[in-house]
Amino acid sequence: MVEDTGQRRRGLPTIEELRIWRDFIETTESLRARLTSRLQRESELSAGDYAVLLALNDAEKRRLRSSELAATIGWERSRLSHHLGRMERRGLVRREECATDSRGAEVALTAEGAEAFRRASIPHLRAVRELFVDALTPDQLAVAGEIAAALRTRLAAPHDEGSRNGTRA
Repeated sequence: MVEDTGQRRRGLPTIEELRIWRDFIETTESLRARLTSRLQRESELSAGDYAVLLALNDAEKRRLRSSELAATIGWERSRLSHHLGRMERRGLVRREECATDSRGAEVALTAEGAEAFRRASIPHLRAVRELFVDALTPDQLAVAGEIAAALRTRLAAPHDEGSRNGTRA
């Protein structure tokens, strides 16, 4: 297709690549919305609550410095701070001074937070299986994992506006 060749030459996605991109993004957003809705309905936890609780549950001694928690879940520190305030008022987490550095704070999972996470996990994991895993064949699931890994690697690479297709200008 002439247009696709011109698109490629200019470094733009082809019509087919754009169709696949839109399908991917729209499907991902729909999947995330369905999972979030079910999580909220079945556990009264938001996706943000669950992300924080999961990170703390997986952390050594069920606590992390605020900056580590923000990095782990991919949030800006100000967003995390506001969210932690709401979670603290609900008794899910506790903020404490860092024992090793008086300038920092640690976020600790409370017993109530651990119980809320435990109660939410089984229904949430069932929804993941139903809406994602069971929709794919084993081969498709493996390819989805490869795609996620490739995208994660690309996104983790140093950002360079002059870079294209993994090469430097």
